[in-house]
Amino acid sequence: MDLAAWLARFGAVFEHSPWVAEGAWRERPYASAEELHRAMMRVVESAPMERRLALVRAHPELAGSASLTVDSTSEQGRLGLDRLSKSELETMQRLNQAYREKFGFPCIVALRLHANRDSVMREMERRLGNNADTELATALEQIGHITRGRLEKIFHG
Repeated sequence: MDLAAWLARFGAVFEHSPWVAEGAWRERPYASAEELHRAMMRVVESAPMERRLALVRAHPELAGSASLTVDSTSEQGRLGLDRLSKSELETMQRLNQAYREKFGFPCIVALRLHANRDSVMREMERRLGNNADTELATALEQIGHITRGRLEKIFHG
């Protein structure tokens, strides 16, 4: 697969960051989705700090972004983050704002690991107690969970 075809298939796995797929393209072929995912995570881990921060900042806020990608729309819709009550929306807005003010990027939660939106809100509240280094590492770990799910969907439907 040439680079253009590769990017068409895998360029959107990491939110608005096709550079991750491009970096993994250089190491192909891969025997499995998991092997490809590990390579993509190595690309992220070896990237300069500013590039990793840009990746984290490329993610939308939970229940707060008007411009979601197709993947993010599906992931947030599964838990009804697009159908919050007024009270739930106010809580999410408060959590999003407090989180962004403290850390400088959106709270990234791998929604596929949560059964409901109350669990997500509790997780956001808990993570507000983290320090910046812990939270950046947590955000990148959550991106790993998100992107693993996206690759599984590409490979296995």
